[in-house]
Amino acid sequence: MDRFALCRALEEAGVPAASYEIADCPGRHRAADRYFLDGHDGDWSVGVHERGTRQVFERFTDEGEACRWIHDRLLGGEPTATDTVPGDPAGPEPDPEALRRQAEDDLEAALAELCRRAAEQPGREHPGEPVEGDGPA
Repeated sequence: MDRFALCRALEEAGVPAASYEIADCPGRHRAADRYFLDGHDGDWSVGVHERGTRQVFERFTDEGEACRWIHDRLLGGEPTATDTVPGDPAGPEPDPEALRRQAEDDLEAALAELCRRAAEQPGREHPGEPVEGDGPA
């Protein structure tokens, strides 16, 4: 799966576009707190954009692995073959409201994990401060 197939899969599943930001994929209004996937040429980063600051959670050398990371957080589980082949029947329609709630819950859990990690790092005065190297890719 590449980032373009990921965008199509998320859109087809009814995940609100405001809850994610994916490099080179068209986007509309972005929520203040959202997941992101950024990078190119074997340097991919994923994480959470919160209050104007990006916190990188993982870095990948493979675009597909980075896409699966985002996919798992926004939809749960592994992508299926229908996520990579446009037009294939995807089975029953997912409930957009349930997907939105799940994405919000997952984002809150990711933010809580970020705060926990920040609190464990010595020398950081404020948990919201970015860790060196956690800025935009």
